[in-house]
Amino acid sequence: MRKEVWFGLSILIAVVIGIIILMPSPENMTNGHLGLLMLALIVVTIMLGFPTAFTLMGMGVMFTYLAYRHLPMQTAIEQTLDLMVLRAYSVMTNDVLIAVPLFIFMGYLVERANLIEKLFKSMHLALARIPGSLAVATIATCAVFATATGIVGAVVTLMGLLAMPAMMKAGYSVRLTAGAITAGGCLGIMIPPSVLLIVYGAVAGVSVVKLYAGAFFPGLMLAGLYVLYVIIMAKVFPQSAPPLSEEERRVHLPPFSQSIRDTISNKALPGLLSALKGRQNLNVPFNVLMRNLVIVLIPAIVFYGAMGLTYKVVTTPEETVDYSMMQMGGGFSNFDSDSDWDSGGLAEPEGTDSGGLAEPAGATTLGFDSSPAETSSDNTAAEEQAVAEEEAKVSAPTWFWIILAIGTGILVLFYALFTLARLEVFKMLLSSFFPLAILILAVLGSIVFGFATPSEAAAMGAFGGILLAFAYKQLNFGMVRESVYLAAKTSAMVCWLFVGSAIFSAAFALLGGQEIINEWVMGMDLTPTQFLILSQVVIFLLGWPLEWTEIIVIFMPIFLPLVNHFGIDPLFFGLLVALNLQTAFLSPPVAMSAFYLKGVSPPHVTLNQIFLGMMPFMGIQILAIVLMYLFPGIGLWLPQVLY
Repeated sequence: MRKEVWFGLSILIAVVIGIIILMPSPENMTNGHLGLLMLALIVVTIMLGFPTAFTLMGMGVMFTYLAYRHLPMQTAIEQTLDLMVLRAYSVMTNDVLIAVPLFIFMGYLVERANLIEKLFKSMHLALARIPGSLAVATIATCAVFATATGIVGAVVTLMGLLAMPAMMKAGYSVRLTAGAITAGGCLGIMIPPSVLLIVYGAVAGVSVVKLYAGAFFPGLMLAGLYVLYVIIMAKVFPQSAPPLSEEERRVHLPPFSQSIRDTISNKALPGLLSALKGRQNLNVPFNVLMRNLVIVLIPAIVFYGAMGLTYKVVTTPEETVDYSMMQMGGGFSNFDSDSDWDSGGLAEPEGTDSGGLAEPAGATTLGFDSSPAETSSDNTAAEEQAVAEEEAKVSAPTWFWIILAIGTGILVLFYALFTLARLEVFKMLLSSFFPLAILILAVLGSIVFGFATPSEAAAMGAFGGILLAFAYKQLNFGMVRESVYLAAKTSAMVCWLFVGSAIFSAAFALLGGQEIINEWVMGMDLTPTQFLILSQVVIFLLGWPLEWTEIIVIFMPIFLPLVNHFGIDPLFFGLLVALNLQTAFLSPPVAMSAFYLKGVSPPHVTLNQIFLGMMPFMGIQILAIVLMYLFPGIGLWLPQVLY
């Protein structure tokens, strides 16, 4: 029998023995003991392989009936079924969950657009000069693709097929190869738009918008720590990540680029400009030169376009309204009721004749012509107003000019180093990396800046996934049908999991299990810091036998009342939990990413080697949790600034 099976069975046996020893005899068992027994049994049944959602519902219904066992049988059955229906209805009316199927559908569409091969190749060439470039490119590709799809199994499997052969051929160690692929594939759990954050927000009642804003920088920090570890390993132990040969780093130029390089310059911008006006490259079509020149100028166009919009925003004066002259009553505070009200409010001003239609002084008999002096005064007033509006413009702040100067300097350096070979890599990135990046930023930006709710942004992301598949000529009826089927299947699993969790948590609270745990934790007289450490250790250990979905829907309702008692921000707690739950995919024996990778690995790569390669990245996750606790601003700064 394999070692991981022995390990899982040993945990299972330990839980069962603990239940037998700690539980009192049936005649002395209270409702609270029944609640704790239910919690222990759910772990055992899940480890035995029973479906989580239906096990939660079955356990919840059975123990709810036991909680009502003192009532007549008919009443107990009615109360149990009523609780089941009400909890299921409360889940189905949760608007936050609408975003789940849409984000899952977007992920399946992006996965089937076949972007990952182009993305990995372009990342590999763009990062070729960095130590451990293949592993770094693998993590970067996994981060982008996992963020766009959120499907850990698909990302790990596809990267196992693409990156593992390339890394093994280049002489990379099996451990570093396996660790980079599995850890990078799990980044989609943390980096928004993440289904995990939606599920936590629905369970904890925390704004998904704030969770997305808070998880952005911690997710980037975790990816950065992975990359830093790979670079250090490549520097300290070169045999684990040998540098690529010159042939592997070489970018093959198209004929027109070779012609420009040989006759004019190797630099992209001066070479293309000279080819446009010179006679040395008459064999290069004009439209080819113009198309490539526009591509070269994209960074400058984007930067100066953004700075132009910023200038318009920062120099526009704020509109102010003077409320001091406005009084209640519509301006009738000095209304004379005796003299004016009786006349109907249409009395002529003093000095007019009885007809009330006397022309003003200087007007003609017909009343259509204006005097030259009046026309001149109108023109002068318009000119003065235009001058006043021009003077009212706010001057741009100093930071704007500093950013403009720094950005211009970076652009000058960029174009000085931008060769024709880098132009080809940039074009590859334009066709692989930037479409995904724009899709992700559009979805996140619309949520974080308040332009759309998570459900609306998810719908926009699903539409963006359809456009990507169409642009890459992968959109067809079979592909859409398969994506819809898989999205419906996964969404049904998540929704049934929520229903089961709602019934289970209601039964657990009804039996008094929550009160026993609360009293036990409060009896320890912990400080908020000690409680945070204890809770994260418990979640880390739960990540060994359970997946993140089970941990959130089963155990978060137990932790959340204690979080409120200790005065801990549920948003901050959720970010720590999201970082911690990465271990659910990287910790044996239920490290599903290891099994995904093993399924596509060469026969000589063992599961133990994959587990050993994942361990350093699990340590990096623990370091990220510590950094997050020591510097809460990593996660809380952006929500505080935006909201």
